[in-house]
Amino acid sequence: MQASINDIGIGSLPPAYESIKEATDELKFGMASDPDTGRLLRTLAASKPSGRFLELGTGTGLATAWIADGLDEKSSLISIDNDEVLLNVAQKYINDRRVEIIRTDAYDWISNYIGKKFDFIFADAMPGKYDLFEETLGMLNKAGYYIIDDMLPQPNWPLGHDEKVKGLMDKLDERNDLVITKLNWSTGIVIAVKK
Repeated sequence: MQASINDIGIGSLPPAYESIKEATDELKFGMASDPDTGRLLRTLAASKPSGRFLELGTGTGLATAWIADGLDEKSSLISIDNDEVLLNVAQKYINDRRVEIIRTDAYDWISNYIGKKFDFIFADAMPGKYDLFEETLGMLNKAGYYIIDDMLPQPNWPLGHDEKVKGLMDKLDERNDLVITKLNWSTGIVIAVKK
């Protein structure tokens, strides 16, 4: 008999996850990170004690809740989005002193950022993933994680998005300052660590 791993239901859900998920479904927001991605984000977050975390693309806060669930007491997370309706859900249910949710244009925020670098960046929006890529990587500490999802075809991709994905994957392949693992799992995850 061959052993297998059942990843369904592994680990507890983050606080308020079910409330956020219910509100997400009510809004018919179809771009939220899935639970597999969330569990991975939580695990990776737990590996960075006293870390500085950045999420680009809060949405309703599902991934935010997973990341926050992996933080230790001395870590902090900044999460950015420009959609007030979606952020209202995240701000309603994520009550955590370590998490700062900011409503702003991420293009402007990244372009003007002059603060400390981050140990973990989850880029789940156009800026930071497809746009302002170099600027975003410039905000990452050595040995920091840069994580992106939705690299496998998704039903909500607009026409021509597959070319953006291919361009980004090619750009990642050309870099020698990152150690990269591509996971053909969940929605398609890329984990990069800065040398």
